[in-house]
Amino acid sequence: MKTAIATVSISGDLKEKLAAIAAAGFSGVEIFENDFLAFDGGPREVGQMVRDHGLEISLYQPFRDFEGMPEPQRSRTFDRAERKFDVMAELGTDLMLVCSNVSPISLGGIDRAAADFRELGERAARRGLKIGYEALAWGRHVSDHRDAWEVVRRADHPAVGVILDSFHTLARGIDPETIRSIPGDRIAFIQLADAPKIDMDLLYWSRHFRNMPGEGDLDVPAFMRAVMATGYQGVVSLEIFNDQFRGGSPKSIAVDGYRSLVNLMDGVRRREPSIAVDLPAMPDRIAAKGIEFVEFTANETEAGELGGLFAAMGFRKAGRHVSKDVSLWRQGEINLVVNTEREGFAHAAYLVHGTSVCDIGLKVEDATATLERARALKAEPFEQPVGPGELKIPAIRGVGAGIMHFLDDESELRNVWDIEFRVEESDDASETPAGEPADGPLPGAGLTRIDHIAQTMNYEEMLTWTLFYTAIFATRRTPMVDIVDPGGLIRSQAIETADGSLRITLNGAENRKTLAGHFIAESFGSSVQHLAFSTDDIFATAERLKAHGFAPLAITANYYDDLEARFGLDPDFADRLKAENILYDRDGDGGEYFQLYSPNYGEGFFFEIVERRGGYDGYGAANAQFRIAAQKRSLRPKGMPRG
Repeated sequence: MKTAIATVSISGDLKEKLAAIAAAGFSGVEIFENDFLAFDGGPREVGQMVRDHGLEISLYQPFRDFEGMPEPQRSRTFDRAERKFDVMAELGTDLMLVCSNVSPISLGGIDRAAADFRELGERAARRGLKIGYEALAWGRHVSDHRDAWEVVRRADHPAVGVILDSFHTLARGIDPETIRSIPGDRIAFIQLADAPKIDMDLLYWSRHFRNMPGEGDLDVPAFMRAVMATGYQGVVSLEIFNDQFRGGSPKSIAVDGYRSLVNLMDGVRRREPSIAVDLPAMPDRIAAKGIEFVEFTANETEAGELGGLFAAMGFRKAGRHVSKDVSLWRQGEINLVVNTEREGFAHAAYLVHGTSVCDIGLKVEDATATLERARALKAEPFEQPVGPGELKIPAIRGVGAGIMHFLDDESELRNVWDIEFRVEESDDASETPAGEPADGPLPGAGLTRIDHIAQTMNYEEMLTWTLFYTAIFATRRTPMVDIVDPGGLIRSQAIETADGSLRITLNGAENRKTLAGHFIAESFGSSVQHLAFSTDDIFATAERLKAHGFAPLAITANYYDDLEARFGLDPDFADRLKAENILYDRDGDGGEYFQLYSPNYGEGFFFEIVERRGGYDGYGAANAQFRIAAQKRSLRPKGMPRG
């Protein structure tokens, strides 16, 4: 499959754009005219630059306001076209995009437009060039791909084809199935873009809010299945206008683009196996079964602090690594690992970010297949020397600063805890919290599994993170919600498996005044900001936590007064929530959600304990504002040490 991306889709000057596009794995590039005009060099130099990067120029675009013009403007449009043909010849490309006319002086009429394209096709053919006609969603007379195809059909010239753009079709609500009636050999080029569903002017929506396939709400897969059903065998390209991308990393955005195309086309061939898609074989999206472990990096002193916090939440120190300074804390199905090694990735992460989550272990259906799919989608494999007694566990560099390991039940990886860790007789006694009975530690606090992991990043990174998770794993996106922080808004979106076995919340910060922004700034990068543990009985857990010496985050009395009135709670029940500092939410179907928080650790990391009842599948977004206000009250003044 030949892939391309328009230079307008990413930031930087033309040299930076081409380098990023080539490195991402694209085979071609659309030269957007403004990028060419801004370049201080001639078309031959640009063409050579493209070829030096191993790319080809798949398309030159756009040529505007052509068809249906009255005289003398009509003659001038043909003169302009001849000038563009000169440029194309020097660039070394043979296809130009002509978008439908938006000029207020243009004249309507399918036959008039067809006659213009027939003449333009003749001129292009004499020079060995071709023309593609695209219907802009806001075109003055042609705004529907069906009308553009009718113009091309009536022009009836081999050098004139139709160009289809997913945004222009889907944004207007046109059924993509209508594409199937177009002969594949008459489709000159395919451009793809997704977008969030926003009710606004089409032109403004297109110019500012497009994103990569799989990052928005348009049914780009249905569009592409219809295209491929025609027998189309040409280039599949991205044309993305996005304010956020214009300020982003060219390398990162280009990789996102390539990942989105490969993921899209892999889905097309799986949905309709009869459609021929020239794409390397790869495993289907991977079934994820949950979080197997979370690894923290710390120095010895801060590892002790973490251990005290874990013990206060009912965790026991269950083992120590056979060859490294790594300890295992366990409760229910939860495995927390603390790494105090003085070398390797974890130590490097500590030097940059301080005590933090550096690694997430996912339980997947097939660990080897997960690595294979991730690599096909341009994720970077991670390896470091395997020490004595260690297993070689498939891993990649995740988005942000961390590592992601994959474990399954179909190989020796299922025995990783027995193979790599040993229980020491002194562990339980040495980690018994103060105040426990002399005859042994108290039982755990009733925590069963990791309900979700919350990762915090700058808002402009959220689309990258979303695409990463949904392209590799069989997950879905929930609608984005706004979380109110006293310092600004946080954009929050969850990535979930259908059965809820894996839940990851992504929280995008727009400034450092918010708790999330403060965490990013102080920990020097995007990372896991909190872990949420499940319990089957939040009140029993709260009692056990108190016995362990756990002090929950204090919530205001005003919250509980409002809560009782808002949900019509029984006063005794509301008082019980208040006494334990438990937050509460209820959905429209009667599902209930209970939340209990730890105080902040360091610069805003924290733990959450939740109970879900009656099928509640949200995250208590209505409570976030009050939780954040409480957390910000407990942040230590700048410059004060922990403790």
